[in-house]
Amino acid sequence: MAQLAPPQPLDLSKASKISSTGASPVTAMQTPVNSSQDPDLPHSYPIVHRTTLIHGENIKNDPSDLIVTDASFRPGTLTTAKASSLGYPTEDTLEDQSVTSTASSDDLEKGMAPVLIRNQIGANEIEKSDMESTVRARGHHTAYPSYRSDWRISVPPDDVPKLPVKPKGRIWRGIRHNYVTVYQRLFAICLAANIVPLVVLLATNRRSKPWGPDRGNVATAAAANVLAAFLIRQENVINTLYSICCVTPWWFPLRLRRIVAKLYHFGGVHSGCAVSATIWFILFTSLITKDYASGIYDQPGVMAITYILVALFLSICFSAVPKFRYVSHNVFEAVHRFAGWISVALFWVLVLLMSKGKSELPGAGSLGVTVIKLPVFWILLVITFFTILPWLRLRKVEAFPEILSDHAIRIHFKYMKIGPILGIRISDNPLKEWHAFASIPAPDGQSFSLIVSDAGDWTKKQIQQPSHAYWVRGIPITGVLRMAIVFRRVVLVTTGSGIGPILSMLVSHPLPCRVLWSTPDPEKTYGEDILESVCKADPDAMIINTRASGRPDMVALAYHLYVQSNAEAVFCISNPKLTRKIVYGMESRGIPAYGPIWDS
Repeated sequence: MAQLAPPQPLDLSKASKISSTGASPVTAMQTPVNSSQDPDLPHSYPIVHRTTLIHGENIKNDPSDLIVTDASFRPGTLTTAKASSLGYPTEDTLEDQSVTSTASSDDLEKGMAPVLIRNQIGANEIEKSDMESTVRARGHHTAYPSYRSDWRISVPPDDVPKLPVKPKGRIWRGIRHNYVTVYQRLFAICLAANIVPLVVLLATNRRSKPWGPDRGNVATAAAANVLAAFLIRQENVINTLYSICCVTPWWFPLRLRRIVAKLYHFGGVHSGCAVSATIWFILFTSLITKDYASGIYDQPGVMAITYILVALFLSICFSAVPKFRYVSHNVFEAVHRFAGWISVALFWVLVLLMSKGKSELPGAGSLGVTVIKLPVFWILLVITFFTILPWLRLRKVEAFPEILSDHAIRIHFKYMKIGPILGIRISDNPLKEWHAFASIPAPDGQSFSLIVSDAGDWTKKQIQQPSHAYWVRGIPITGVLRMAIVFRRVVLVTTGSGIGPILSMLVSHPLPCRVLWSTPDPEKTYGEDILESVCKADPDAMIINTRASGRPDMVALAYHLYVQSNAEAVFCISNPKLTRKIVYGMESRGIPAYGPIWDS
C-alpha cells in the first residue's frame, strides 16, 4: 500500500520552466507501461504503472526542476488562484503546513490515484494493479477514466445492435434521399412557380406587336426573384424563420416536427429564385435585342449593360454549382460577392437609362416621376439596403486566442453577448474571405468563444500565428442545431472540431441528448475543459479516440445510441461526406436525421 507524504506548496516563481506540450500534469509525473503487458485492457487506455510525485522519495533534484506540461501552466498565466483552483497546494493554502491528505487507503485500493493526484500532491507510487478496478461499463460501452474523473474516453462497444434492413428498393432509396431532398423540392417549386407564368406570358402575347410580353414586366419579374433569393439568405430573415419554427411544441406529431426541422434547406429557395431570375433576364435581353435589331429601340448603352448583366448572372449561377463550389470555394465566394455588387449597380444604371428614354417620349412625365412609378425601382431599393446593411456593421474586435494544440485553437471574444446556437463569421481580410464558426457562450453570459481546427490554409494560419483581432460583420446567424429543440430527445453525432456547434447548443440550450464524438486524441487536441463541457450535458458521452481505437462505424454507433436512449432524431455535425452518410443511413431506415448541407 502506498504511503502519503505531506503536501508541499507549489513554487510559482519557477513557472518559467514549464513546458506547453499539452499533456496533463499527471503525465509529466508518471512512467507509462506498454498496454501489451496486460491483455485484459485495451490499447487505448494509458495504464499508470508507477507514479513518482514532486515530493516523493524518488525525486532527488529540487522540485522546481520538474517540467509540468499542462497548457494551464504557461508562463505568465500561472497564478496562485489558478494553481489553487486546480487543486495544487500553494503558499497561501499551506502557510502553517497543517493541511493533511484527505485520501484514505480505500481510495488508493479502489484505483482513485488519478483523482488523488489531481487534487493533492502526496501519493508515492501506485502499482498497475491499483488501476485495474477503474475500468467500468457505462451505458453498454466501456469507458476508461482519464486523469480527470469528470470525463472518460470510450471504446466502441462490441454489442452494437445490427442495423435494420433498409426498406424499399435501392434505386428508390437513391432517388428519394439523394435527388428528391427538401432542398431539391424547394428548388423545383420556385423554378416551376416562375416557368409556368413565363410560358403563359409568351403564349398570350405571341401575336402582340412588338412581339412578346411587356419588357418592363419581364424586368420586374427578374428583379423580384433577385430580391427573393437575397432575402432568404439575409441574417435577420434567417433568424426570424428559425424563431418561428422553434416554437413548434412537442405535442405536435413527430411526422410534422421532422418536416419543420428541415428548415435549414432554405437554400433551395435561394438557388431556385436565383436561377429563375437569370431565366427572366435572359428573356428580357432577348426581347431588347429583337427590338434593337428591328430599329424599335435605339439605346446601345442599354444593350451593353444588359449583356454584361447576363454574363454576371450566369457566372454567379455556374460558380455556385456544388462541385465547383467545393473545389474552389474562395473563387465562388469572390464571384458571388463582387459580381453581385456589380450587378446591383448596373441594374440601377439600366433602370435609369430606360426611364430616361421613356421620359423623353411625348406626354411622359419627368425622369424622377417615371422612375418612382416603376416597381423595379422599389425592389432595387430594398435589395440595395440589405446589401449595404451587413457592411454597416463591419468592425474589428479584440480576440483572445487560447492554443489547445497544434491542431486546434479556441478564440474568445468579449465584445458582445450572444444568444443560443448562433454562429458568427470572422475574417482577417474583409474583402477576401469569411469563415463561419459556431459560438460557445461563456458561463458568465458576457462573452463567447469558438473552436477552430486545422482544416485548410486559413485555419492553419490562425493556429500557427494566432491573431488578437478579427473583422466581424452583420449579426450572428442561427444554425442547424437550433431545430433540435423541437424534439424531446436527440442523438448528437460529431467528429473533430464539430464539437464546437454541439457545445454551442448544449451550453446555451441544454436538452436531453446522447453525444457521440469521434476524434484523434481528444484530450491532447482540445483540452480537458472541452471534454468536461461535453460530459456535463451527457455524463455517458461516447468520446472515441480514433488514434487508439481506429475509425468506428459511426452509422452503427449513432443507431445504437438512438435505440438505447429512445431518441426522436439524430443530428450530425461533421465533414460533408460523413454527414451525408449518417443522414442517409438514418433517413433510409425511417429515422429523422439532420445535418448541414452545402447551401444551408
